[in-house]
Amino acid sequence: EPIYKISVNDFVIKALALALLRVPAANAIFAQDRILQFDRADIGVAVALEDGLLTPVIRAADRKSLSAISNQMRDLAERARDKKLKPEDYQGGVSSVSNLGMHGVREFSAIINPPQSSILAVGAVSRRPIETADGGVRFENQMTVTLSCDHRVIDGALGAQLLAALKGYLEQ
Repeated sequence: EPIYKISVNDFVIKALALALLRVPAANAIFAQDRILQFDRADIGVAVALEDGLLTPVIRAADRKSLSAISNQMRDLAERARDKKLKPEDYQGGVSSVSNLGMHGVREFSAIINPPQSSILAVGAVSRRPIETADGGVRFENQMTVTLSCDHRVIDGALGAQLLAALKGYLEQ
């Protein structure tokens, strides 16, 4: 299989999948009268089309390499644009990634895609000034992400744990 340039989004998908396993209570959905928890992380990824939006799902993203995620994402996005996705390509999933960074959007809020319990809104990576311990300034690449949660499954404290785990994986 061809090797592609790994995108920021591929890292985010993988990091979110790993974070969901690190915080298992967040790797769940609300199903009628109970919460279903999963042992793998199926991550939807928003793909903009001319007439709307589709969210194909990368199954078991926690177990895939970055190049496998990249290749599968390219395939799903292409099939989405060609209107060749099957329902099993976009149904299910526990969380999604919506990335508007490539459009220069710094931060935004994304709407949860039921039955998923969360969605991560990913803004543009930009160089930002950071004050150093000695009062000087250095520049760092930073990205703002916003997590929207279904509070029947993920309350604020649990969402914060998930974001902390995500931050840890992305910074590594």
